[in-house]
Amino acid sequence: MTKTLTPDICVIGAGSGGLSVAAAAAAFGVSVVLVERGKMGGDCLNYGCVPSKALIASARQAQAMRSGQPFGIGAAEPEIDFAAVHRHLRDTIAAIAPNDSAERFTALGVQVVKAEGRFKDRSTLMAGDMEICARRFVIATGSSPLIPPIPGLDAVDYLTNETIFDLTEMPEHLLVIGAGPFGLEMAQAYRRLGAQVTVVEAGEALAKEDKELSAVVLARLRSEGVEIREHTRIAAVERRGRHGVRLRLQPDARPRILEGTHLLLATGRTANVAELRLDNAGVRHDAYGIKTNARLRSSNRRIYAVGDAAGSLQFTHAANYHAGLVVRSILFRLPASERRDIIPRVTFTDPEIAHVGMSEAEAARAYRAIRILRWPYSENDRAHAEHRTDGHIKLVTSGRGRLLGVSIVGLHAGEMINFWALALARKMTARDIASYVAPYPTISEIGKRAAVAYFIPTTRNALVRRVVGLLRMLG
Repeated sequence: MTKTLTPDICVIGAGSGGLSVAAAAAAFGVSVVLVERGKMGGDCLNYGCVPSKALIASARQAQAMRSGQPFGIGAAEPEIDFAAVHRHLRDTIAAIAPNDSAERFTALGVQVVKAEGRFKDRSTLMAGDMEICARRFVIATGSSPLIPPIPGLDAVDYLTNETIFDLTEMPEHLLVIGAGPFGLEMAQAYRRLGAQVTVVEAGEALAKEDKELSAVVLARLRSEGVEIREHTRIAAVERRGRHGVRLRLQPDARPRILEGTHLLLATGRTANVAELRLDNAGVRHDAYGIKTNARLRSSNRRIYAVGDAAGSLQFTHAANYHAGLVVRSILFRLPASERRDIIPRVTFTDPEIAHVGMSEAEAARAYRAIRILRWPYSENDRAHAEHRTDGHIKLVTSGRGRLLGVSIVGLHAGEMINFWALALARKMTARDIASYVAPYPTISEIGKRAAVAYFIPTTRNALVRRVVGLLRMLG
């Protein structure tokens, strides 16, 4: 027997974006049905942000043991108990999981349906033995690893972000295809934990980042022993022995063959929309996800999409941001348009890269005149105390000093970008930043120093210098 549900909102997907919509709507007394075919918490909790950062934390501790000499502490090669590292990942997930559990959301008043959802028509979703006729639908189905069309790949064992955190033994030699953020985060972490690591990238490593910042990160990874082969295409993948893998590279590559024990695919992600039968609902979509307007509404006015399902910005915090916009639109009928320029991103290598807003190239195309302001970690007192002087901040402003974009490479870059995301959202200027008081000694002082640099040309202005001279004469 099919049971019919008629909630105000049906949320499809229990990742960060979907859970945020469901919790907010339920808090206002709105009836909500949450449909999830897999694990509560979605990719971020189970396969992405949480386990990857837990692994990175273990790797950072190992590297700290090797790096004590500048502080007067003898360097020591750590003993890696990889099974214990794996337990740390699982324990971290388990500590957070109750916040995303079906039990918690049921207690909040959300009806959780554990089934796969498929649209029957423009206003009906089928999920298990449920027929859901909601006033509004929010698609928050996330994304899955993109599997590249490399010959032979289907005949070998490989890892993705959904399986690499299941490893309980250290890979002897990890081959990584893809030098984007996830690929390089895992490459550095596994290298620090003792694996040999080789990364193969068809284009440039960290291609979305400013080259002057990515160069700092790539230099560090290479100095730690991560081999990064850029502009290298893979002709085929083969099995090597019972458990190994072999990559045959393009004819002009040297060497032509790379061999390893494990293979990680880090070649991007694809939106989870294929199984939803969106055509039945009149929802336009493509390989990148659901087509939405600035209010995240699809071609079917009943249906919204958030997070990875909406394409492009594949970040947990972007999904949560989308959720807030959708809640305002559905519950309060408030105008709420997406602003992608205020959404920051972080690559959690060591050093980290963080960015928000326009790049230098984007700003140059959009504005007649721009200013580039930099300040190095090497001119920061706290950075010297930490022996972490590699890196810098880069501010892109308009000719009049309005902040257009900020990039940071170095220690705590991911934490510092919070401030700059707010500054861009509030359309602040270099003058605003120069006027705030930064506590000493902190790494974040580099931002204020960079903003103050905006005014250095004024000190050389002949008219300004004459005015200062006249004022001095007045006593």
